[in-house]
Amino acid sequence: MNILTVDQLSKSYGRIQALKDLTFEVKSGQAFGILGPNGSGKTTTLGIILSILKQDAGKFEWFEGQYGVNPRLHIGSILETPNFYPYLNAVENLEIVRHIKKSSEKNFDDILDMVELSQRKYSPFYTYSLGMKQRLAIAATMVGNPDVLIFDEPTNGLDPQGIADVRNMLKMIAQSGKTVIMASHILDEVEKICSHVAIMKKGHLMAIGPVGSILSNDIVMELSCTNNTSLMEFLKTQELIKSTEMKSGFIECIADPSADIAVFSERLFQKGFILLHMVVRKQKLEEEFLQIIKES
Repeated sequence: MNILTVDQLSKSYGRIQALKDLTFEVKSGQAFGILGPNGSGKTTTLGIILSILKQDAGKFEWFEGQYGVNPRLHIGSILETPNFYPYLNAVENLEIVRHIKKSSEKNFDDILDMVELSQRKYSPFYTYSLGMKQRLAIAATMVGNPDVLIFDEPTNGLDPQGIADVRNMLKMIAQSGKTVIMASHILDEVEKICSHVAIMKKGHLMAIGPVGSILSNDIVMELSCTNNTSLMEFLKTQELIKSTEMKSGFIECIADPSADIAVFSERLFQKGFILLHMVVRKQKLEEEFLQIIKES
């Protein structure tokens, strides 16, 4: 089932094109990451699909229309900075959320246990650390047992321990079978939490698919010999070599994951290239991400 269908969404702020013909689908049970640098249109996308912003063109549909014109009761979301009443405690703030969502929940013990706030559930919100405030926001998204949870830059501003805590909670939620949509500019976050990813740059969709196939299949080789210029020219003629770049003292090339390194090394030797340096590794997420967003 398509939880969310986005079709040709466009949005401008004056002369700034925030989104251009954005199209993607989110299936039931996916942990779907919207990944891109700041200014790529991630928050604008979430604002539109949550009906906070109005698109200029295009359309979107939740749950294949099965909840009619008011699907928001089946969606939990954090958009930008979480806001709660500062002098109310966690339980009282969640009770307000429960009322807004028209939920019949009687208590929030399980939710507060999951976000590790049980010991502070009667403390006023203003006494919470930033990490605790973010954990309460995660708890609020889960009130009413929604089908979909949406998080916008969920670890922004947190210290390393807070980042680790929030990531672990989001992983638990994603592994529970809930559909999760998360916008982030942090590559490691998407790799650890999401099963699928859409990569955006300046409002354009650059790539979409399972995280593994989009971001981590290629092989990186570092090579050098007595004549790196000739080696570079030879590498450019090889079908399995996707790109080459001269670095300080060696050549870095991106190879197709089907490349047989032993066969390739033997071919270089047969062509007279005696390697002085050869390092082979899987392409890092950061490298692949940067390569994708450089493409236009």
